[in-house]
Amino acid sequence: MTAPATHILRLLRWGRVLARHGALRIIEEGHNTPAPVRRLCRLARFGTIQPRTPDYAAAFQAIGPAAIKLGQTLATRPDIVGEEAARNLLTLQDSLPPIPFEPMRREIEASFGRPLDALFASIDPEPVGSASIAQVYRAVTTDGQEVAVKVLRPGIREKFARDIETYEWAVAHLEAFGGEAARLRPRAVIANFKRWTVRELDLRREAASASELAEAMKGHEGYRVPAIDWDRTTSRVMTIAWIDGIKISDLAALEAAGQDLPLLARRLVLAFLTQAISAGFFHADMHQGNLFVQADGTIVAIDFGIMGRINRQARQWLAEILYGLTTGNYRRVAEIHFEAQYVPSYHSVDEFATALRAVGEPMRGKPVSELSVGQMLDGLFAITRDFDMRTQPHLLLLQKTMVMVEGLATALHPGINMWDVSGPFVRDWIRDELGPEAAIADRLRTDADTLLRLPALIRRIEQSYPPKGGAPEEPPLPEVELMWARKRGGNHWAGYILAALAGGTLAWAVMQGTGLG
Repeated sequence: MTAPATHILRLLRWGRVLARHGALRIIEEGHNTPAPVRRLCRLARFGTIQPRTPDYAAAFQAIGPAAIKLGQTLATRPDIVGEEAARNLLTLQDSLPPIPFEPMRREIEASFGRPLDALFASIDPEPVGSASIAQVYRAVTTDGQEVAVKVLRPGIREKFARDIETYEWAVAHLEAFGGEAARLRPRAVIANFKRWTVRELDLRREAASASELAEAMKGHEGYRVPAIDWDRTTSRVMTIAWIDGIKISDLAALEAAGQDLPLLARRLVLAFLTQAISAGFFHADMHQGNLFVQADGTIVAIDFGIMGRINRQARQWLAEILYGLTTGNYRRVAEIHFEAQYVPSYHSVDEFATALRAVGEPMRGKPVSELSVGQMLDGLFAITRDFDMRTQPHLLLLQKTMVMVEGLATALHPGINMWDVSGPFVRDWIRDELGPEAAIADRLRTDADTLLRLPALIRRIEQSYPPKGGAPEEPPLPEVELMWARKRGGNHWAGYILAALAGGTLAWAVMQGTGLG
């Protein structure tokens, strides 16, 4: 187990980087920041030259790979980091200078236990992509197929494990302060972040995700997932079919190629809705570098390290919420929040519906170009605070992806009306999933399943199953020994109390600066 002193040193080093980019200033302006925290933040930035405008993205980039991934996650949480920091973090690019090909060659050969020329007829030593976790190369297999080869950077798993352990330690101390920090559930946020990155650091799981998404989207026109070369895929190397296309962000090239940009925008939104609402399994890293457009207008996705999954009950609630907002049925939207136990039952459904109306009415019927998404999210998050709605970790990826999709769709077609595009899709899905025929079929399936399980149910009749609401049961959080909980005697007390105060407050300060406070 890593010693507290090691965590403190890491946090102090990261805190100095944040301070040099002006990213700790937000703590001193926070209404909920205790006076000792403000003093220690001033101490952490002592001697640094801070820019007039904080650059959170540059700070995360300078700290390293795990911070880059964390920053991208926090970019969709203006309730935690604030609207200004969230906008800045959206500019955070997951790119690092490439390392030489030779160590990457060794990674490939060690992963397969075979020489490189036994796998590939040729491979370009210059990477076509260099991100925080892996580098991507263009190659030709020994049987003549053009492919992209993704290879993990050497030692990246160990680096992520060290940094995430410190994140866990810091947010455990942060959450122990209670109040707003406890409501925002930073430990759960980091736990989800850890699960996402663990999946992303196993390229076999990324390959499996690509295969599953391709199967789910098989009948969807205008959207494709490249095929996986399983014979040349391991936990550290993934080989996938090469894609020739134009980046979806290159608007000039798309127009020059004769592409219908409004059609592409609509196609992108419907592809996301199909994945998230119909399949419950969606590509959660749909930024501009991971989407290409082929000559026939087909959108092709790459990089499936981050995927989202939503169970059927939660999808039904989400569809009803979205449809309720598009139609102005705020009462039903409020009821769903209570049914899903997103909002505690001691609040009033009617009052919550009125609060939703205050946010929803200004948005309805307007194109995205006339809306301030930041103001809209700020209003929604203000409601969650007023009604004690706790963070729902299983929805974080969905929220992040929605922001990405909206940004891309708006760039392609500034006049797109997201409500008009999503409304018919959601209405049809609700009819198919919640209509009379679907309800009867679902009841028959449920009753038949219950009869088959009747013997087991009788044996377990005395057990109780409390409702779990809309959120899936979360795995246990890691045990973290709080510094102020350690029992010491004699003259050591003063030193440990001072260390606890410094360490805990520094954790608050740094994690506030990284958006977790």
